[in-house]
Amino acid sequence: MAVHFKHVAIIGVGLIGGSLGMVLRRKALADQVVGVGRRVENLRTAVDLGAIDRYVGDPKDGVRGADLVVLATPVDTYLDHLKDWAHCLAPGAIVTDVGSVKGVLVEQSEAAMPPGVHFIGAHPIAGNEKTGVAAGSDQLFRGARCILTPTRHTNLGALERVKQLWEETGSILLTMDPHLHDQILGAVSHLPHVVAFALMIALADLRDHEIPSLDLAGHSGGGLRDTTRIAASSSEMWRDIFLWNRDNLVSFIDRFERALEELKHLIKAGDAAGIEKAIERAKAEREKLNARTPMST
Repeated sequence: MAVHFKHVAIIGVGLIGGSLGMVLRRKALADQVVGVGRRVENLRTAVDLGAIDRYVGDPKDGVRGADLVVLATPVDTYLDHLKDWAHCLAPGAIVTDVGSVKGVLVEQSEAAMPPGVHFIGAHPIAGNEKTGVAAGSDQLFRGARCILTPTRHTNLGALERVKQLWEETGSILLTMDPHLHDQILGAVSHLPHVVAFALMIALADLRDHEIPSLDLAGHSGGGLRDTTRIAASSSEMWRDIFLWNRDNLVSFIDRFERALEELKHLIKAGDAAGIEKAIERAKAEREKLNARTPMST
């Protein structure tokens, strides 16, 4: 029997929250899905697209009576949200999230739960550079990985219900320690975003200060577009991810800088054999990715 909820509140009805709402409603996994957000226009679109049944402006009104609350806002807002409305939840309610950072954030969210209310960290790796509920789909999570991050405090019954929910979306479930999550995702997701953002900034600086005739759109081919696609991602979301995973990320940026410096040295020295060896190593690692189901951004 599929998991079922009476009242689901989705805080932040964007691409991920809206897509989850579409699954909940299409598969009748909830009696009602209530959206909470700041922009009425977006919430009306969410109703029109079938992502939510109705919406409210005050989160306390949205979560009151809910047996599942999904935090789908930027991760830096979590604790303010929980301080605002967690006390409205009844024992047995579950709060989960869809954020790209776990670690300390999971520990703090667990500590903010009232007695009998359970927090389950979740990270569906299914987004893209687009934002907003209009870009959502009830197929967004199918075949994508979703990482659950239980701790020693996690209620196993609540964990099982959240696991069943994500299985209903078509996700491939993984379980991971929240701090290990931040190390791994810091390397394979957060660092690539840093690189993409920095590359676009460097190219813009070249255009603005050294090559005025450089037309980034007109002169570039698929290589630049492929390499920097994720640079079009939400600045608000990635600002918070970078800050909440800063220790891991700064360490990984240091390692990337060393790799870049090594390649720079080979190029500067005219070391053809060294350059070829470095490229072949990179190529071999990249080809390994083609054999695995990729994570989305």
